[in-house]
Amino acid sequence: QVQLVESGGGLVQPGESLRLSCAASGIIFRIFDMEWYRQAPGAQRELVASITSRGSTNYVDSVKGRFTISRDNAKNTVYLQMNALKPEDTAVYYCSVKVLSTNYWGQGTQVTVSS
Repeated sequence: QVQLVESGGGLVQPGESLRLSCAASGIIFRIFDMEWYRQAPGAQRELVASITSRGSTNYVDSVKGRFTISRDNAKNTVYLQMNALKPEDTAVYYCSVKVLSTNYWGQGTQVTVSS
């Protein structure tokens, strides 16, 4: 059974940093691409960053230069380092993996950026 568990969210001030973690189980983690999404109140879920099994990364334009996605295959964990946070980054952040045409999601972790 695929399970994703996110952690690391919280309340920070603009300009501060957070690192999100997503621990995966039930899959051979190293062979799957991993993704981070976010969903703000009243908005659609948005793909923020992705990392392939080989370590290639992609980002939505709004976070380029501020966010970094990485993975540790020994720990079955994907990370999202978020620097220079802005109020518009406030959202619930989810990690996701696609296995045999099915998208699996974690429970999400809340990130709130406010002064």
